[in-house]
Amino acid sequence: MDHTESRDGTAGTDEPTDDTRATPDPTPEPRSAPEPAPEPGRKRRRPWVRRVRRTALVLALLLIVPLVAVETALRVNYMGDPADGTYTRGRDAMWLGHAWVDGRKKDADVTALAGRLKDTGVRDLYVHTGPLEHDGTLPKSVYPRARWFIDAVHRELPGVRVQAFLGDVLANGGPEGLELGDAATRAEVVRSAGQVLDTGYEGVHLDLEPLHSGDEHYLDLLDDLRELTRERDAQLSVAAHQIDPLPHLHSVAGFVADHPKWWSQEFFGQVARRVDQIAVMSYDTARLFESTYGGYVAQQTSLALEVTPPTTHLLMGLPFYYESNPSHWGHAETVAAAVRGARLGLSRTDPDRELFGLAPYIDFAATETNWKEFEEGWAHRP
Repeated sequence: MDHTESRDGTAGTDEPTDDTRATPDPTPEPRSAPEPAPEPGRKRRRPWVRRVRRTALVLALLLIVPLVAVETALRVNYMGDPADGTYTRGRDAMWLGHAWVDGRKKDADVTALAGRLKDTGVRDLYVHTGPLEHDGTLPKSVYPRARWFIDAVHRELPGVRVQAFLGDVLANGGPEGLELGDAATRAEVVRSAGQVLDTGYEGVHLDLEPLHSGDEHYLDLLDDLRELTRERDAQLSVAAHQIDPLPHLHSVAGFVADHPKWWSQEFFGQVARRVDQIAVMSYDTARLFESTYGGYVAQQTSLALEVTPPTTHLLMGLPFYYESNPSHWGHAETVAAAVRGARLGLSRTDPDRELFGLAPYIDFAATETNWKEFEEGWAHRP
């Protein structure tokens, strides 16, 4: 093996001679071009920023696309014409405020109410007689003029029933409230129901909120109340939450909020089978447009009709008040839209249902426009 020596006499190096060094390389390796300097005032995007923006875009699409789809479906649901004959069956109801039984109202007020309700189809009045105490009791002092009001209605509006509207906040909606899981509390609610029936009311109308879908204690309470009202030949009616417009929406809402907005359709049916009347609180829907609100009421009417037995009287609530906030936009939630939506739902699902009606909420907040739209759209047949 031929090898050269280094200048210091060590072997094993292949260092070129001076002549070799002087010879230029005919094929030099290409040199990479230097990266361009960033433009003045312009920052380079970091990879994590791009990932965050991409994720935000995906999440926005996941929220917006279903929302647009739902709104479109509701708008379509509001299209078409209600079937002939889908007007009042003479089985409507109305929620009334507490002033009718605490001494603020007089005979002239009852006469005026009778004039307003005459020929409208309203047969049941749910007059606010509570609220219940959190232990289920009801002081008689909160409804001192109940007997007077019942007698006055019977005189001015023969055939119209007066039911005691009893309500309270449930403990599952906050730190204080009525605890349905307590058997003694449920027993007191039943006793309070018997107390108002002794006063002369012809039924008990229960409104407990916020009531979670599937609450077995509530079903137990209804069973006990039904036994009492049947013994007294009285009505048992309830105000009901809306039904899931999308499958299992009540579960999602219950997870993120203490006040559930919806019940499952199955639970709604369980409640409906235990009562004489069930009134859907079909308002405060957060719909932004009159057409989508009307489509929503049409959907709710169909969902309720599907699981309400023909022996139970179904009522759809109407917003007899005007306010604008994120849960209730007054320009959208009109009586006209609710009436037309209820008629559409009735037409598509069970147009011949006799035990069906509408229920305005509430008398003291009603406007002339509310009354006009109710009378022209539902109460007065063309």
